[in-house]
Formats: sequence, structure tokens, C-alpha cells
Amino acid sequence: MRSASLALALLFAAAFAVLPAFAAPTAEEIVARYIDSLGGARKVAAVQSIIIRGKYSEGDFNLDATLAKMRPYYKLVGDPLNRSKEFEEGYDGSAWEFYGDPGFVVRTVTAASEAGRHETAVLGALADYKGEGASVNLIGPATIAGRKTWQIRLRLRDGFEEDDFLDAANGRLIANRKVAKVHAVGKDVASETRWSDFRTVDGITLPFLEREVEIATGKELNRFVKTSVTINAKLSPADFSAPDFKRTPEQTLIETLFVERDDAATLLWTLFDFRRAHPDVSTDLLCRIAGYQMVKTGQFKSAFALLEENAKTYPQSAAAASSLGRAYANGGETEKARAELTRALALDPSDKRAKAALDGLGK
Repeated sequence: MRSASLALALLFAAAFAVLPAFAAPTAEEIVARYIDSLGGARKVAAVQSIIIRGKYSEGDFNLDATLAKMRPYYKLVGDPLNRSKEFEEGYDGSAWEFYGDPGFVVRTVTAASEAGRHETAVLGALADYKGEGASVNLIGPATIAGRKTWQIRLRLRDGFEEDDFLDAANGRLIANRKVAKVHAVGKDVASETRWSDFRTVDGITLPFLEREVEIATGKELNRFVKTSVTINAKLSPADFSAPDFKRTPEQTLIETLFVERDDAATLLWTLFDFRRAHPDVSTDLLCRIAGYQMVKTGQFKSAFALLEENAKTYPQSAAAASSLGRAYANGGETEKARAELTRALALDPSDKRAKAALDGLGK
């Protein structure tokens, strides 16, 4: 009997040995299930525009926020039905930012442009990765907040990558991880965004709570609580374009300096000529605004040249010293940054940004 049982056990073992191992789904199959979780391919394809309204918070900073998108690539951080006169950013074929005070528009590049263009797909790049020219690869199983997920690496056509985590039980996208600069300046930060509170609007199931945290520290970077979603509102490309208005000489100078950001000698010449034509106009704030935009785009040579000239012209301006010091800090010029930030605080001990930047340099 024992030999018969042993023989039977060996027979079963041999049979199971030739069975194929459990095959994981492909990345394409997982994404197809994700699209089903949204509402299905037909409903997803029918979404031509979306307007999302909600409450955005970042530390002690809170505001009502609206995000709008329209196929094939239009995006507006703002309300297309009630345009802001204070601040907007968007994408209409290239990324742009508008500042109502003192009033100027810049077409952004590098990190600032990346932030603008990476999320232009109406329901997110993963839902239309082929149309976005992106690719997906399966990394493997992973656990997020106690949920079993499939980890998919989404690679956009400019080489930017993020890891998306799709719930193995229902196919929903519940988290992603990426490395990017916060507000397009400073060091790269690895962060994780988690989505929850899923609700269905016009046949499309979307998360109504979004939280982004820094992976290294667990610190919450921002939170967005959606209050309403409008699908297929009638919008046009003009609703996503930068505001058009008649520029003053000061507004024109800011935009011109930014356009000339690749050539320090040219922008300094432009500044000199502006001062000759408008001797009664202070250019302190104008240079600081343009210089900050150059720092955001990584044009440190031009930013340094412009802000050095500004600090030289306005030696008693704490703001000029602070702006130059913070530019040095972002550009890796630690000792120069320390000197300017110290000088800024000597001129204005209440300058919180200078104090924070100086503390960030360490000892």
C-alpha cells in the first residue's frame, strides 16, 4: 500500500511538473482592464473634454482650483468658463504661464514645460498611451496600502517615466510614483500619488481624492479634493490659449528678457537700452521676475547675469539680494548663495524666503 501511495504521489508530481507556470497578464492586458474600470473603451473614447473643480491644498496654502482638458492635447489650470485675471497655466501646443501682476505670459521650457505637457491627455496618459506615443511595461506585482496591484512603467515620448499601480482586483489606477522637481525648481523629489473615493460621472469612474506625498519622508506635498466633474462641456481651443492683452513697456521687458534667456549678453543689452528709454522706471521687480523664470527653466548663466546686474543697480534692495542668493542656491553656487542671502537678511531680517534658503544650505 505504501509503495502504491508513493507511486501515485510521484505520478501526480510528474503531472503537475509539466503544467505551465501561472502566467502574469501582459502590460497591455492590465491597461485594457484599467480602461474597463473607467467605463469601457467606447465611453472613454467618447470623452472629448473634462472640467474638474475642487479644493487644492499645499501645506497652509488652500484655494479653489479648476482643471480643464480637451482632446487632443489642450489643458488649462483654471476655469475655461470663467478665466482668471490673476494666474493661469496651460498647454495649447506648447506650455505657457500667465501672471496677472504685473501682467505677462511666458512660454515655458525644461522642467516647467514638462509639468505642463505630461498631463494633457483628457483622462490621463495611461488611458490613451498609444495615442500619446507612450509605451507600457509590466514591472510585476506590488502592494499599495494593503492592496495587491500590478506595477506598470509608463514611458512618455520625451523619456519621462512614472510607475503606475493598478488594483489587481478591480483594475483601477490607485497610485503612481515619479521623480520630478516641485514647482519646476530645486532638487528632484521622488513622490507617490494615491487616488481614492471613486465615483461614476456620466459613465466614467474617477477618483475624487488625490494625495501626493514625498516617498523619503512621508510628508504630504499636496491634496486635491474634487467637488464636481463635468464631461463634454462645449469648449474650443481658444478657451485654452494664453490671455492676449496690450503690453506696457514693463510687461514687454519681462517677456523679452525671458525670450532672450539663452544669451546673457543680449538680455543685458536689452535691459540697458530699456533703462535709457525709461530712466524713471525701477527695474528691480522686473528683473527679479524674469530671473526667477530663468531659474525655473535652468538657464542659470543668464539668471545669474541678470540678477547680479540687478543687485548691483539696487544695492539696498533686500529683495534683489534675496533673489540673487536663491538663484545661486538653485544653481549650486553655495558660497555665493550664502553671502547674498546673509546680505539680504541684514537688509531685511523678516525675509522668510531668504531665511529658509539660507537654512537649506546647511553649515
